[in-house]
Amino acid sequence: MDIIKWAEKLMSMDEKSWQRHANPWSVYSRFTTLPLLSLAFYSREWMGIYSLIPIVLALVWIWLNPRLFNVPSSTDNWASMGTFGERLYLNRKNIPIPVHHQQVCMLLQTLSTLGIPFFIYSLYSLNVWLLIASNIWIMVFKAWFVDRMVWLYREMKNSNSKYASEKNHKQ
Repeated sequence: MDIIKWAEKLMSMDEKSWQRHANPWSVYSRFTTLPLLSLAFYSREWMGIYSLIPIVLALVWIWLNPRLFNVPSSTDNWASMGTFGERLYLNRKNIPIPVHHQQVCMLLQTLSTLGIPFFIYSLYSLNVWLLIASNIWIMVFKAWFVDRMVWLYREMKNSNSKYASEKNHKQ
């Protein structure tokens, strides 16, 4: 199962939301989603049933984030190129990506995914140190994955007319 493809379907990302998500504010603020979700679920310890409020708010933030910001005036930056690279990666069945990227991306996804059982267990057991460690683990490999997406985009942007049309909009 491709977790990124599954997440894209769950998020119902369309062309407009992808363009907005290329805004660096969207990309960087996206790194708040896992800690916010963690805090929301962890809040059940002191909020009880009312913890559903921050849980729902965190889920709304996750869905809203790629749609909240304007299309960037410039995409000549790490965050925007990471978003473009992720789109290339998601489309790899239609337009293959180089093998060296496939292998590293699968490794990074696997390493990130290895943190999920610890993340879930830490929320279940209310183990704050394991929760912090699993958040860091998952986020480090997600950031590394985004960095790899920048590399993928830079390598492939001129290899296909579809990708060449992704213009860097400089002011």
